[in-house]
Amino acid sequence: MDRQYEELIKKVVQAVNQVREEMSENATGPIPLGISNRHIHLSQKDLEVLFGTGYQLTNIKELVQPGQYACKETLTVCGPKGAIEKVRVLGPVRKQTQVEILAGDTFKLGVKGEVRMSGVLAGTPGITLVGPRGSVQIPEGVMVAQRHIHMSSEDAVRFGVTDGQIVDMECDGTRAGMLHDVVIRANDTSRLECHLDTEEANALGLNANSKLRIVKKSFK
Repeated sequence: MDRQYEELIKKVVQAVNQVREEMSENATGPIPLGISNRHIHLSQKDLEVLFGTGYQLTNIKELVQPGQYACKETLTVCGPKGAIEKVRVLGPVRKQTQVEILAGDTFKLGVKGEVRMSGVLAGTPGITLVGPRGSVQIPEGVMVAQRHIHMSSEDAVRFGVTDGQIVDMECDGTRAGMLHDVVIRANDTSRLECHLDTEEANALGLNANSKLRIVKKSFK
């Protein structure tokens, strides 16, 4: 009996040590949170149709990610069932127009909510954008943003992750919980920031001061 008890204790200690090692491996500090509402990225071609030939976006607020900014310009997004007015444009212009909506917006607009990473637009629904000087009907580009973490290449080494890797995250607070399928976006120009949309943040009681942690690493 004593030997069985010793073996049991040994297994428990080994299990505890393994958990501690895993926690130590992932305990790389909190990650700041950036909360995104619905917004639009425009191509230069579509920008000029909507606002006029030669038009340039008006920067009103720098965002955390270098070179990214909120614009004064807003548009109306029109779907088969309804419209949403005053949707903010973000700069700078991109190669292809992209409309990032919330999951709840899909019911009002009458479009399918494809969860995608930014720029992965093949097979997504199209929609109509209305501006002060014209309208554009894009054949694709409407998406619900996949939750993700921006970080520098140095941050990726520190966290022990790689670009494109899928991780789980933990958040504290009165509605604490876990976030699965969070994509790492690591490069030499990004700053550390986890991006969730307003619906996800509200569901977990999070705000701009909340911090998240990587607690499990996996691959797809």
